[in-house]
Amino acid sequence: MSGSLKKKKGSRPGTACASIDGYIALFPPERQKILSEVREIIRKAAPGAVEKISWGMPTFYQGENLVHFAAMKNHLGFYPGAEGIAAFQKEIAPYKSSKGAVQFPYDQPLPRGLIAAITRYRVKAARKKDAGQRAAPAKG
Repeated sequence: MSGSLKKKKGSRPGTACASIDGYIALFPPERQKILSEVREIIRKAAPGAVEKISWGMPTFYQGENLVHFAAMKNHLGFYPGAEGIAAFQKEIAPYKSSKGAVQFPYDQPLPRGLIAAITRYRVKAARKKDAGQRAAPAKG
């Protein structure tokens, strides 16, 4: 297998990637455009976050994993965790969702504002948790 990425059955495309750039490069140009746009939306909404690959997906981290996203066959998976989904139940109602994820179909306009709002919410929630942990007295 010279130079190609061997994918195990059932594994995510980005599992072998060390960076978000590498993950995005695995996809056809039309998917790369969407993934790059989502990345930029998240970067602007979470300017202090660090980019990494976690769970085989592009991830933004700021004291904790804020959000993940991934290209699936028919949709973009966006993973803000249970807290992010619960806070935006009304806004995500038109989309298929679960406890910690929402699916944005490729055949519908990308909800840029919603992705940004959820990401900003996750940044604030992570900061509150971090501040609470620092303010809590040591046990013992």
